[in-house]
Amino acid sequence: MSIAFLVTTLVVVATPGTGAVYSIATGLARGARASVVAAFGCTLGVVPHMVAAITGLAAILNASAVAFQTIKWVGVVYLLFLAWQTLRDKSTVQVQEDAAPVASWRIIRTAVLINLLNPKLTIFFFAFLPQFVPAGEVNGTWHMALLSLVFMAVTFVVFAGYGFFVTAMRNQVISRPTVMAWLRRTFAATYVVLAGRLAVETR
Repeated sequence: MSIAFLVTTLVVVATPGTGAVYSIATGLARGARASVVAAFGCTLGVVPHMVAAITGLAAILNASAVAFQTIKWVGVVYLLFLAWQTLRDKSTVQVQEDAAPVASWRIIRTAVLINLLNPKLTIFFFAFLPQFVPAGEVNGTWHMALLSLVFMAVTFVVFAGYGFFVTAMRNQVISRPTVMAWLRRTFAATYVVLAGRLAVETR
Protein backbone atom coordinates (compact mmCIF):
# COMPACT_ATOMS: atom_id res chain seq x y z
CA MET A 1 0.00 0.00 0.00
CA SER A 2 1.56 3.26 -1.16
CA ILE A 3 1.81 6.58 0.63
CA ALA A 4 0.27 8.13 -2.49
CA PHE A 5 -2.90 6.06 -1.98
CA LEU A 6 -3.19 7.06 1.67
CA VAL A 7 -2.63 10.76 0.93
CA THR A 8 -5.09 10.75 -1.97
CA THR A 9 -7.67 8.92 0.11
CA LEU A 10 -7.30 11.37 2.99
CA VAL A 11 -7.70 14.36 0.67
CA VAL A 12 -10.77 12.87 -1.02
CA VAL A 13 -12.44 11.89 2.27
CA ALA A 14 -11.57 15.10 4.14
CA THR A 15 -13.00 17.29 1.38
CA PRO A 16 -16.44 18.34 2.68
CA GLY A 17 -19.26 16.50 0.93
CA THR A 18 -22.72 15.20 1.74
CA GLY A 19 -21.46 12.53 4.13
CA ALA A 20 -19.32 14.98 6.08
CA VAL A 21 -22.13 17.52 6.24
CA TYR A 22 -24.57 14.90 7.55
CA SER A 23 -22.09 13.67 10.18
CA ILE A 24 -21.50 17.25 11.33
CA ALA A 25 -25.22 18.06 11.46
CA THR A 26 -25.99 14.88 13.37
CA GLY A 27 -23.17 15.42 15.85
CA LEU A 28 -24.27 18.98 16.51
CA ALA A 29 -27.90 17.97 16.89
CA ARG A 30 -27.63 14.72 18.81
CA GLY A 31 -24.15 14.42 20.28
CA ALA A 32 -21.05 12.28 19.92
CA ARG A 33 -22.73 8.88 19.82
CA ALA A 34 -25.09 9.92 17.04
CA SER A 35 -22.23 11.41 15.04
CA VAL A 36 -20.36 8.09 15.23
CA VAL A 37 -23.49 6.27 14.08
CA ALA A 38 -23.80 8.72 11.17
CA ALA A 39 -20.15 8.21 10.26
CA PHE A 40 -20.69 4.44 10.37
CA GLY A 41 -23.73 4.77 8.11
CA CYS A 42 -21.82 6.88 5.60
CA THR A 43 -19.07 4.27 5.62
CA LEU A 44 -21.61 1.50 4.94
CA GLY A 45 -22.87 3.57 2.03
CA VAL A 46 -19.47 3.11 0.40
CA VAL A 47 -19.84 -0.69 0.27
CA PRO A 48 -22.19 -0.89 -2.76
CA HIS A 49 -19.88 1.38 -4.74
CA MET A 50 -16.87 -0.68 -3.74
CA VAL A 51 -18.57 -3.91 -4.79
CA ALA A 52 -19.71 -2.33 -8.06
CA ALA A 53 -16.20 -1.18 -8.87
CA ILE A 54 -14.58 -4.51 -8.03
CA THR A 55 -17.13 -6.56 -9.97
CA GLY A 56 -17.07 -4.25 -12.98
CA LEU A 57 -20.59 -2.90 -12.58
CA ALA A 58 -19.18 0.60 -12.59
CA ALA A 59 -18.23 0.11 -16.22
CA ILE A 60 -21.89 -0.59 -17.02
CA LEU A 61 -22.99 2.47 -15.08
CA ASN A 62 -20.41 4.58 -16.85
CA ALA A 63 -21.52 3.28 -20.25
CA SER A 64 -25.24 3.65 -19.63
CA ALA A 65 -26.40 7.24 -19.77
CA VAL A 66 -29.89 6.25 -18.61
CA ALA A 67 -28.62 4.42 -15.50
CA PHE A 68 -26.28 7.25 -14.60
CA GLN A 69 -28.89 9.98 -15.06
CA THR A 70 -31.52 8.03 -13.13
CA ILE A 71 -29.34 7.50 -10.07
CA LYS A 72 -28.00 11.04 -10.29
CA TRP A 73 -31.41 12.71 -10.30
CA VAL A 74 -32.71 10.50 -7.50
CA GLY A 75 -29.69 11.67 -5.52
CA VAL A 76 -30.41 15.31 -6.36
CA VAL A 77 -34.02 14.97 -5.21
CA TYR A 78 -32.93 13.28 -1.98
CA LEU A 79 -30.45 16.05 -1.17
CA LEU A 80 -33.14 18.66 -1.77
CA PHE A 81 -35.43 16.67 0.51
CA LEU A 82 -32.76 16.76 3.22
CA ALA A 83 -32.49 20.54 2.79
CA TRP A 84 -36.26 20.94 3.13
CA GLN A 85 -36.35 18.58 6.12
CA THR A 86 -33.52 20.46 7.83
CA LEU A 87 -35.41 23.74 7.62
CA ARG A 88 -38.81 22.28 8.45
CA ASP A 89 -37.94 19.90 11.29
CA LYS A 90 -35.91 21.84 13.84
CA SER A 91 -35.29 18.71 15.88
CA THR A 92 -32.89 17.45 13.19
CA VAL A 93 -30.36 20.19 13.88
CA GLN A 94 -31.51 22.06 16.95
CA VAL A 95 -29.40 21.32 20.03
CA GLN A 96 -31.54 20.25 22.94
CA GLU A 97 -30.28 18.57 26.08
CA ASP A 98 -33.63 16.80 26.50
CA ALA A 99 -34.13 16.00 22.81
CA ALA A 100 -35.80 12.67 22.21
CA PRO A 101 -33.27 10.06 21.09
CA VAL A 102 -33.32 9.07 17.44
CA ALA A 103 -33.11 5.38 16.59
CA SER A 104 -29.66 4.46 15.29
CA TRP A 105 -31.16 2.65 12.32
CA ARG A 106 -32.82 5.88 11.16
CA ILE A 107 -29.51 7.74 11.22
CA ILE A 108 -27.77 4.86 9.43
CA ARG A 109 -30.52 4.65 6.83
CA THR A 110 -30.19 8.32 5.94
CA ALA A 111 -26.39 8.16 5.90
CA VAL A 112 -26.36 5.08 3.65
CA LEU A 113 -28.80 6.66 1.21
CA ILE A 114 -26.70 9.82 1.03
CA ASN A 115 -23.70 7.89 -0.29
CA LEU A 116 -25.67 5.25 -2.15
CA LEU A 117 -27.46 7.80 -4.33
CA ASN A 118 -24.25 9.23 -5.72
CA PRO A 119 -23.24 7.56 -9.01
CA LYS A 120 -20.01 9.56 -9.12
CA LEU A 121 -18.76 7.59 -6.13
CA THR A 122 -18.99 4.32 -8.04
CA ILE A 123 -17.20 5.80 -11.03
CA PHE A 124 -14.63 7.32 -8.69
CA PHE A 125 -13.88 3.88 -7.28
CA PHE A 126 -13.72 2.46 -10.78
CA ALA A 127 -11.17 5.07 -11.86
CA PHE A 128 -9.36 5.45 -8.52
CA LEU A 129 -8.62 1.95 -7.25
CA PRO A 130 -7.03 0.42 -10.40
CA GLN A 131 -4.37 3.14 -10.36
CA PHE A 132 -2.90 1.59 -7.22
CA VAL A 133 -3.08 -2.04 -8.33
CA PRO A 134 -0.14 -3.24 -10.47
CA ALA A 135 -1.20 -4.36 -13.94
CA GLY A 136 -1.41 -8.10 -14.27
CA GLU A 137 -1.35 -8.75 -10.54
CA VAL A 138 -2.69 -12.23 -9.82
CA ASN A 139 -4.54 -11.14 -6.69
CA GLY A 140 -5.70 -7.84 -8.14
CA THR A 141 -9.28 -8.27 -6.90
CA TRP A 142 -8.19 -8.89 -3.33
CA HIS A 143 -5.79 -5.96 -3.56
CA MET A 144 -8.65 -3.67 -4.63
CA ALA A 145 -10.79 -5.03 -1.79
CA LEU A 146 -8.03 -4.25 0.71
CA LEU A 147 -7.62 -0.71 -0.62
CA SER A 148 -11.39 -0.25 -0.44
CA LEU A 149 -11.43 -1.32 3.21
CA VAL A 150 -8.68 1.19 3.96
CA PHE A 151 -10.74 3.88 2.17
CA MET A 152 -13.74 2.96 4.31
CA ALA A 153 -11.69 3.04 7.52
CA VAL A 154 -10.37 6.51 6.69
CA THR A 155 -13.91 7.63 5.86
CA PHE A 156 -15.21 6.48 9.24
CA VAL A 157 -12.35 8.06 11.21
CA VAL A 158 -12.54 11.41 9.41
CA PHE A 159 -16.34 11.69 9.53
CA ALA A 160 -16.43 10.65 13.19
CA GLY A 161 -13.70 13.22 13.85
CA TYR A 162 -15.86 15.90 12.28
CA GLY A 163 -18.73 14.80 14.48
CA PHE A 164 -16.67 14.84 17.69
CA PHE A 165 -15.32 18.28 16.83
CA VAL A 166 -18.74 19.89 16.48
CA THR A 167 -20.04 17.94 19.47
CA ALA A 168 -17.42 19.70 21.59
CA MET A 169 -19.03 23.00 20.61
CA ARG A 170 -22.60 22.00 21.40
CA ASN A 171 -22.66 23.59 24.85
CA GLN A 172 -21.59 26.88 23.33
CA VAL A 173 -24.65 27.09 21.11
CA ILE A 174 -27.36 25.46 23.24
CA SER A 175 -28.51 28.80 24.62
CA ARG A 176 -28.14 30.69 21.33
CA PRO A 177 -31.23 30.12 19.18
CA THR A 178 -30.05 32.70 16.66
CA VAL A 179 -26.86 30.72 16.07
CA MET A 180 -28.88 27.51 15.66
CA ALA A 181 -31.21 29.19 13.19
CA TRP A 182 -28.26 30.22 11.05
CA LEU A 183 -26.75 26.74 11.35
CA ARG A 184 -30.00 25.23 10.11
CA ARG A 185 -29.98 27.58 7.13
CA THR A 186 -26.31 26.84 6.48
CA PHE A 187 -26.83 23.08 6.48
CA ALA A 188 -29.89 23.41 4.25
CA ALA A 189 -28.02 25.70 1.85
CA THR A 190 -25.09 23.26 1.78
CA TYR A 191 -27.40 20.40 0.80
CA VAL A 192 -28.87 22.57 -1.97
CA VAL A 193 -25.38 23.45 -3.25
CA LEU A 194 -24.34 19.79 -3.19
CA ALA A 195 -27.53 18.87 -5.04
CA GLY A 196 -26.75 21.51 -7.65
CA ARG A 197 -23.20 20.24 -8.03
CA LEU A 198 -24.46 16.69 -8.49
CA ALA A 199 -27.07 17.86 -11.01
CA VAL A 200 -24.43 19.32 -13.33
CA GLU A 201 -22.10 16.34 -13.04
CA THR A 202 -21.40 14.37 -16.18
CA ARG A 203 -19.76 11.03 -16.67
